[in-house]
Amino acid sequence: MTTSSAAGGTGERPPRLPPRWFVVLAWKVHRAIFRVTGGRRGLWPARPEKWGALRLTTTGRRSGQERAVIVGYFEDGPNLVTLAMNGWGEAEPVWWLNLQSDPNCRVQLATGSRAVVAHAATGPERARLWDRWRALDKDLDGYAARRPTETAVVVLEPATARGLRG
Repeated sequence: MTTSSAAGGTGERPPRLPPRWFVVLAWKVHRAIFRVTGGRRGLWPARPEKWGALRLTTTGRRSGQERAVIVGYFEDGPNLVTLAMNGWGEAEPVWWLNLQSDPNCRVQLATGSRAVVAHAATGPERARLWDRWRALDKDLDGYAARRPTETAVVVLEPATARGLRG
């Protein structure tokens, strides 16, 4: 089975996902490992052939409180790229809704922290970055086909490169 044909509607079944309860439990365990180890475990750097994990801290659009989540990413020059996929569930992830309200945020990488500004990739930029994700995850198109809306490709630019937006 190929993911491009699964996404293309040729009748092939999309790749199998674990049950939603398992995905949610895995997120909770991952965050707990990060918390219990004081951040020494749970984040890892991206490599050319493998995505990494970073901790993204946004400002809650309703509460104004800091909210943190661990997401997968890859590097694109000075930028970090992630997907607003919510474990391939239907709803948009809350962190992405927060970033649409206030794109200024912080990331913690295995190598340190930095301020970044988020935007959704569009047009040729989105196509290029989606292709990079596809190279890291052969089932990407099949997973994305499960969602009722297009999965946002989120670019996290260094705040110094773009300037903080208010």
